[in-house]
Amino acid sequence: MNDHVLARASFTCMEQSTKEDWQLIVPEAMKMAKALPDRILDHLRLLDGDFGGFPVDRLTHSRQTATLALKDGRDEEYVVCALLHDIGDTLGSFNHPDIAAAILKPFVSDENHWMVQHHGVFQGYNFFHHIGLDRNMRDQFKAHPSYEHTAEFVALYDNRAFDPAQPAEPLETFAPMLRRLMASPRNSIYKAAMQPAAQAQ
Repeated sequence: MNDHVLARASFTCMEQSTKEDWQLIVPEAMKMAKALPDRILDHLRLLDGDFGGFPVDRLTHSRQTATLALKDGRDEEYVVCALLHDIGDTLGSFNHPDIAAAILKPFVSDENHWMVQHHGVFQGYNFFHHIGLDRNMRDQFKAHPSYEHTAEFVALYDNRAFDPAQPAEPLETFAPMLRRLMASPRNSIYKAAMQPAAQAQ
């Protein structure tokens, strides 16, 4: 049995944990954080072949959305948001934008986070009236500073990414962007605690 497996904290409830325990735990948390882009890419692959009645499968839609943004000259953060905007489809059947927004929140601007979190309501303008919902539901956010940013994302990219004939870059094109974006969080209560461990690696 190797020493790595043996190096575990010994507390049975969190309040009993010690500084020494956390000196074991934080480096492990850093290793997990470093592998986040790989887990995200694996999860995106779960969307491959999942059509759900749409003209393209969910992975193709995600890749097309990101490809359109990339070809339009959007920055890497925006392109990654475009790639991940529907990653929550597998686990958030009734709130998929919230799942994507939660994943992206530590790494992106408030404006892009809001865009991802609310893109579902804005996309609803294009189809809600077909399923008995109010297509103008997005109007409740008219006064929000990210309203136009989000409406533009849907109009230019999300809405146009359902074409089987439209080319889409492979995931490998976006993987380096994802890794760069998620190399270090900008918004996290754990940021200060994780930095010394990252520097020690």
